Amino acid sequence: MTHQTLQEAARARRSVYALNKTLPLPAEEVAAIVKHAVLHTPSAFNSQSTRVVVLFGAEHEKLWQLTEQALRQIVPADKFAPTAQKLAGFAAAAGTVLFFEDQSVVRGLQAQFPAYAANFPVWAEHADAMHQYAVWTTFAAAGIGANLQHYNPVIDAAVAEQWQIPADWTLRAQLVFGGIAAPAGEKQFAPVAERFKVYGL
Repeated sequence: MTHQTLQEAARARRSVYALNKTLPLPAEEVAAIVKHAVLHTPSAFNSQSTRVVVLFGAEHEKLWQLTEQALRQIVPADKFAPTAQKLAGFAAAAGTVLFFEDQSVVRGLQAQFPAYAANFPVWAEHADAMHQYAVWTTFAAAGIGANLQHYNPVIDAAVAEQWQIPADWTLRAQLVFGGIAAPAGEKQFAPVAERFKVYGL
């Protein structure tokens, strides 16, 4: 493997919203991609605080039904049509990866290393984000489209009840994935000169 291989995967990773249920890999291989990320993604103090649940098929569709039910409680009925359309697009995909942080791990590290107590919640979010990126980028390399959503905390209680999520797990993101029905649109880039500096070359 070359570094260009990794760079190409990073370039290919996009927010793909036109998804379908036809995956280019068997579901077992898709789950294995996520498991690999859970095993090999780094975390501060090797805390391994990220928790992941993968939903396929009817379980995935149930997530977006629960999300619709939750959102109907807070979005006015006369303005719900765009939201319903968006949620239908997510349900039309093949699955969703739910990303959590285990707060019991965070609290344990805070107690063990009080000098860094304020940092452990931040570092847990860093680790969770790296898991999201690792899965999303590997999906892209495998020809699987995906987009990242954040309906937490609106759906937290319903998700916890439906899938028996431990009380210490805090939901952070939902990665919707599936076959690519239409590619992502053109990506706009802010000027690199404003975001990147090098010294000492």
